[in-house]
Amino acid sequence: MGKKRIIKKRGGSDVNSASRALSRVPKKKVSSGTLTIVATFNNTILTLADSKGNTLIAASSGALGFRGSRKSTPFAAAKVGEIIGEKAQQMSMKDAAVVVKGVGAGRESALRAFSGKGVSIISIIDRTPVPHNGPRAKKARRV
Repeated sequence: MGKKRIIKKRGGSDVNSASRALSRVPKKKVSSGTLTIVATFNNTILTLADSKGNTLIAASSGALGFRGSRKSTPFAAAKVGEIIGEKAQQMSMKDAAVVVKGVGAGRESALRAFSGKGVSIISIIDRTPVPHNGPRAKKARRV
């Protein structure tokens, strides 16, 4: 009868990963900036930059501990938006312009979670790449 092993299962995201993500906040104080939301079918990435375009903070749903198909959910995107919003508050950010890119499920929920943390949004720009004509069509099939 040897020792019994205890195996701990990890869920999607936990409190430790959120606190760990919040620990690395720049000491720079910024009044306004730009939030870029890249929402793909597989992940949601948020990047906060100052007015000159220098990146201050970046976070993604994969970095928070979500794995597989849970990364692309609106819930995961909202969690990332909350984390970035809290970091922006710690840097005393008042307002931000938002640039949204991509067609993923986390576009709107990430933006709502970010604005819910007290940062006022100046403008929302949609920079989703749209093909003008697309790739060359296949040749006609000869029967």
